Amino acid sequence: MRRLAWIVAVAVLSLFSAPARAQYMYPASKNEVLTNRMSQRPELRRLDEKVDSFMRYWEIKGATLAITRNDSLLFAKGYGWADVAARTPMAPGTKMRLASVSKLITAVGIMVLQEKGLLNLQTPVFGPFGVLNEFDPWIKDDNYYLITVEHLLRHQGGFTRRYGDPMFTTLAVMRQFSFSTPPSSAELTRKLVGLRLDFIPGTSQYYSNFGYLLLSMIIEKVSGQSYESFIQEEVFHKAGCYDFHLAGNFLSDRLPGESHYYMQRDSEDVPSFNGSGIYGPKCYGGNDIHATLGAGAWVGSAPELARFVASIDGDLRVPDILGFFSIYQMTRRLSDEVYPLGWVDCKENGEWIRTGSFSGTQAVIKHFPDGECWIFISNTGTWRGPRFSKNVTGFFNKLRSRFSSQLPRQDLF
Repeated sequence: MRRLAWIVAVAVLSLFSAPARAQYMYPASKNEVLTNRMSQRPELRRLDEKVDSFMRYWEIKGATLAITRNDSLLFAKGYGWADVAARTPMAPGTKMRLASVSKLITAVGIMVLQEKGLLNLQTPVFGPFGVLNEFDPWIKDDNYYLITVEHLLRHQGGFTRRYGDPMFTTLAVMRQFSFSTPPSSAELTRKLVGLRLDFIPGTSQYYSNFGYLLLSMIIEKVSGQSYESFIQEEVFHKAGCYDFHLAGNFLSDRLPGESHYYMQRDSEDVPSFNGSGIYGPKCYGGNDIHATLGAGAWVGSAPELARFVASIDGDLRVPDILGFFSIYQMTRRLSDEVYPLGWVDCKENGEWIRTGSFSGTQAVIKHFPDGECWIFISNTGTWRGPRFSKNVTGFFNKLRSRFSSQLPRQDLF
């Protein structure tokens, strides 16, 4: 009798506890269910050949291509190898470092906070009413008090790389400021705000990774969460993306389902960013990628990145996570001399571009005026570095003119 009562009690409790558990359960990521066969079509054999030829020319070991139209994922496929030694083929959902595509993600996080009423684009970064005013005691140049959130988003904060990029010259920063270990975000910021700005905020622009680190810290301060947790919960999960993570620095940090990375053929080993004196390929330890946070640290797949873009494009067939005005603010073209918010270029006709480049990876998003979006991510560095993105966008144009009408009528989302 007691055993029967215990069974009934457990059954009743399970009825009440199941919904509580369910709210913490997320749907399976598209990375787990998409396969290359889903985009295999006889009429697209020439497209595959063109991609393979492009990769051979640039000596790319592996890459993924995702194509959406009107918020439907028409095509998602992996080419080459995610791991050459292990003979692991590249799958549509293989994750790779996204480099500066991370800046678009960070910008969306800022717009989410603005829509929540927790800040706005004119919110000061430093000073008595600034978000990061805990760093005011280290500021010696009053121009810092002029920096707004919008200045950082548009690379107008006054920072340049005259003495090198502090996010990618960790060993030099450690020597300059007598750090025995790589500095934390706060330690680095305390030192850098003690230097003079190179121009008055808002009067010019210069691409700044440090500016986007500050935006990451602003997100943490305003939200009360870690940068990674806030973006995952308030951006990715609401967009239907469940397998984005911040990158590690070394091969041992490789995430499940993440590609191996490769350097170009003539690259030389470099010393590790952490001062250990150990040399290795630049893609594994040459830079403190994890510490870049919202400037360059996200890892994700082409299909989930496509889903993210579909959630911020103004087309409601995939529900947008931002309001129309926020999307308008992000994509409005002010002039040739002003960066858009998060994107690297937005044309008046509706063409939007975001690129990212690291040692060992390249990522390109191009959203076209007719509603198509093409995304390419590779696991191999090229000698052209960031300039390689222009080759990819030109390649997109050629493929679209030939194969856009042949894309399958399906929605893999």
